[in-house]
Amino acid sequence: MSIPQASNDDKGIELTELTSELVRAARALLRWEQRYLAKASGVSLPTIKRLESQRGTLRAHGVTATAIRRALEAAGIEFINGGQPGVRLTSTAAKQIDRSD
Repeated sequence: MSIPQASNDDKGIELTELTSELVRAARALLRWEQRYLAKASGVSLPTIKRLESQRGTLRAHGVTATAIRRALEAAGIEFINGGQPGVRLTSTAAKQIDRSD
């Protein structure tokens, strides 16, 4: 499995609070294990596990949360906001995942 690396630009980084629930949902859409997210984001696996185990807003340094978010966005996750925050796959990512089945 090819793991896209996050870029250092701020494209797609919004003010939506990143929660453990959103991170787990994004990983599920990508069919990623925690170790894939760790590798793509440069955040240690124990840190990913700890952050995902705590309900609500990620209790992490801003740099760590940003790295996780950028890695998920680079892989094709779109964070949606509004009254009901959530995640979805971009159409390109969805096509790639469909082809991998």
